[in-house]
Amino acid sequence: MSNDQDSNIHRTETPDVSHIRNVEVTHERSDVNVGAIAKFVFSLTLLTVVVYVLMWGMFRLFYSQSQKEPVPGPMAMSETERLPPEPRLQGARGFGSELAKSTGEIDNTNVPRDPEWEIRALHQRWEDGLKHGLRDANGQVVGLPIEEAMKKVAAAGLPSRAIGPMKMEDFAVSTPTAASSGRMTEKRLY
Repeated sequence: MSNDQDSNIHRTETPDVSHIRNVEVTHERSDVNVGAIAKFVFSLTLLTVVVYVLMWGMFRLFYSQSQKEPVPGPMAMSETERLPPEPRLQGARGFGSELAKSTGEIDNTNVPRDPEWEIRALHQRWEDGLKHGLRDANGQVVGLPIEEAMKKVAAAGLPSRAIGPMKMEDFAVSTPTAASSGRMTEKRLY
């Protein structure tokens, strides 16, 4: 081609080669490397199968580890440390067993008691304390029964107010004043 024709064609355009025919050649080896593509597809399939097998093994490992009882961490609290502070009332885990030991009703059959057993046993313990006096950990009576205590107070006499005329100021309520920003109070009748 001459320089005149080259100047009309843009540098990035592909020249027209449709007039070139080679009837004897149906496939150019330089176009596609079929052997390399087949090797790639085979190795990709093999690698996919290997990854599937490894993932299956990993999931089996994770499943077997999940079936084991987890080991508590070093900062985890034990069952007794999780209990609320004393006095524990009905519904506190572990309280029923301690109550059963103290009342002498130890039940080794794992049959659950009715839900109100704890509160009935607790009321019975309180009633016993009121009637016969409070007991310490050793079982010694450390307090008076309520009836004896009432008789003792009645015999000694109760302190009372001096009997005399009552004034309305005795019934006044102390309220903070607005002028003192609540620091001082004044008595008001409401």
